[in-house]
Amino acid sequence: MLETQEGVSRRIYPFRYVAYAGEWSKEKRKYSKENSPTNNARFGSSFVLHAERALEWKDFLSMFYVSEEEIAAFWPSVCKDEMLEYTKSSEGLNVKRIDEIRALMLLGSRRVNLNYYPMCPNPEHTVGVGRHSDISTFTILLQDDIGGLHVRKDNGNGWIHVSLISRSFIINIWDPLQIISKGRHKSIEYCVIANGSQNMILVLLFVNPKPEGILCPFPEVLANGKKPLYKPVL
Repeated sequence: MLETQEGVSRRIYPFRYVAYAGEWSKEKRKYSKENSPTNNARFGSSFVLHAERALEWKDFLSMFYVSEEEIAAFWPSVCKDEMLEYTKSSEGLNVKRIDEIRALMLLGSRRVNLNYYPMCPNPEHTVGVGRHSDISTFTILLQDDIGGLHVRKDNGNGWIHVSLISRSFIINIWDPLQIISKGRHKSIEYCVIANGSQNMILVLLFVNPKPEGILCPFPEVLANGKKPLYKPVL
């Protein structure tokens, strides 16, 4: 799904600066597990041999939205304002008002990731991100002008490259929405292909269900005696 807004294309430039202009190595050191001033802002890397079946070719900065006070105190200064603006972008989308029960299911914590995929000398031997679906309610994703995002076809046979569309966010639906819609909305599987000639960036905002929310189909989905496809999930 696409959401088009003015100025979307320009939002990638501050993040590109972080990754390409020598700032990335500074942020890596500052927000490593050992050095980060907060548990809610962390640098990570996929180059962890003992933890992965296949190497992923990416680094990332991951930040949980807790409060604007914490953001001001702890988030990376080089892209703090842009990260906050992007995190708040979920509030401006054209989504119909939902009641409290639905909000408990769908709209909880928010986490923004800046994913950096450096140019890979042997892209045929690895991936940027391996195939998977997410446990978030949905993800708002912003690509740079390089691309590399692929989603699995509905029939499961093969992959589709997600074309670059100017001024657009990509909104991915995940497992919780499949559960509450009784399979009407399908959770997608996606991957990112490594690039042998250019660096790439993806910025992702993960919107998660609230921890206390129980995921189960909405009552109207089960109208006329229909049975749920999935058991309630906490």
